[in-house]
Amino acid sequence: MKPDIEIARSIELVRIKKIATEIGIPESEVHNFGRYMAKIPVDIINEHKVQKNNLILVTAITPTKAGIGKTTVSIGLALGLEKIGKRAIVALREPSLGPCFGMKGGAAGGGYAQVLPMENINLHFTGDFHAVTSAHNMITALLDNYLYQNQGVCGKTLKEIVWKRVLDVNDRSLREIVTGLGARTNGITTETGFDITPASEIMAILCLSNDLDDLKRRIGEILLGIDYENKPFKVKDLQIEGAIAVLLKDAINPNLVQTTENTAAFVHGGPFANIAHGCNSIVATKIALTFGEYVVTEAGFAADLGAEKFFNIKCRKAGLQPRLTVIVVTSQGLKMHGDVPIEEIKKPNKEGLIKGFENLDKHIENVKKFGQSVVVAFNKHAFDTDEEIALIRAHCAQQGVGFAVNTAFSEGGYGAVELAKVVVETIENKPSSSLLYTYNDNDCTKTKIEKIALNIYGADGVQFSDKAERMFKLVSQMGIDHFPVCIAKTQYSFSADPKQYGVAKGFKLKINDIVINNGAEFIVAIAGEIMRMPGLPKVPQAMHMDVVNGVIEGLS
Repeated sequence: MKPDIEIARSIELVRIKKIATEIGIPESEVHNFGRYMAKIPVDIINEHKVQKNNLILVTAITPTKAGIGKTTVSIGLALGLEKIGKRAIVALREPSLGPCFGMKGGAAGGGYAQVLPMENINLHFTGDFHAVTSAHNMITALLDNYLYQNQGVCGKTLKEIVWKRVLDVNDRSLREIVTGLGARTNGITTETGFDITPASEIMAILCLSNDLDDLKRRIGEILLGIDYENKPFKVKDLQIEGAIAVLLKDAINPNLVQTTENTAAFVHGGPFANIAHGCNSIVATKIALTFGEYVVTEAGFAADLGAEKFFNIKCRKAGLQPRLTVIVVTSQGLKMHGDVPIEEIKKPNKEGLIKGFENLDKHIENVKKFGQSVVVAFNKHAFDTDEEIALIRAHCAQQGVGFAVNTAFSEGGYGAVELAKVVVETIENKPSSSLLYTYNDNDCTKTKIEKIALNIYGADGVQFSDKAERMFKLVSQMGIDHFPVCIAKTQYSFSADPKQYGVAKGFKLKINDIVINNGAEFIVAIAGEIMRMPGLPKVPQAMHMDVVNGVIEGLS
């Protein structure tokens, strides 16, 4: 089979205005970025249609280094729905340059289930990530200047700064740094660091804002530090929220592109689910629901991370009610959770597969706790056997959930017809009930963390560091205990230990720190040793990328 990038180049793309008008978006509302990409304004959302049409979430079992293929299944499902006569749109996050040049090589789907033009989407796209990076670092520069210009002025200095810088590159050397070295005119010497751009609170704000005015309001509420009177110091205290909104005025509008079969796709926002809330923007999802009978969206990593945050944060804030959740599985993933060594996971192994069902069952149980109807999508590879597929199908029947084989990677929409039919049948006959949340708004922050840890992760308890306990006092002082919680932890386990595959048991979740995302309006709890700035692997994907005769190679 051809590499992803060759398949992408073989597709005849349709002008983006035609893609837009075919789903009902007026041509006058399409703001072109070249021929095949466009920005669509947020004021086109119709809330009545948002509630009327069908939202489908795609999540997965706990990921492994073998991959699961959630984005490919999401795109494939939209293609399959189109094949059976439904008006479908897919709504995804934007790829980050860090993982593209690090581990992944690309994040626009794969095979014959991609969003296009994939080179643009995987690289600079419409500039949204650059706008977020610039806006975040502009705040940092203006804060540093404020402190420099007001040195020694009573009431104008901070005893603690919590705002860092960001960069959309995996760079472990920037996790902890010192700025302002050298001459006095170089600024105040400060210990600080960089997070990756998807971990920026600006990225979360972009994805959770309803419009530009809401975006500006939230920017003003960002917590930058604490003054010597123990009062919060925010962006609005610098009187720069309007200037930062200027940098994001175009980025707030979702991006319209197309799939390998010319289906409409909105790709907007890019928070990671292990260190942020892991969902595409509310406005992109709502525009898709305004014009699509069925909208397929995904949440990052497994159901304990992306799906939990999708329900407890995004849906809670946006008033969204998903009709169904799809959980993606692969035989390799199940076998790795069944203690099969990674070099053996492509070989038949009935015992390892069955043992791995425990991980799938825990995710099914968790998703059902939110009142969701569930369909399991088996992402099929060439080495998968009919016997093993039959085992998984029978197991899903025992669990009372739908099951379908997906081959969209190799067959496009035709390979997802079975999945599309099961999804539609389930929505028509057994749609999800009203969304149930893991915790209540009026629970204190500590209780919210404990409810997620015990009821979703299966922990025996939660241990809070002294630093976290101090931050809880600030949360209470600021009157923001009603904010939802976003737990940052490893994606490879239900616990905070990435080596605990399957279903971790008998563990206590350790919360090392609390980060107040006051503008995004959620509290981040840092569990274990999770890094908000990833490093590069020994052999990064960048080593396989090149431009030959003006053509990009190595993206996937």
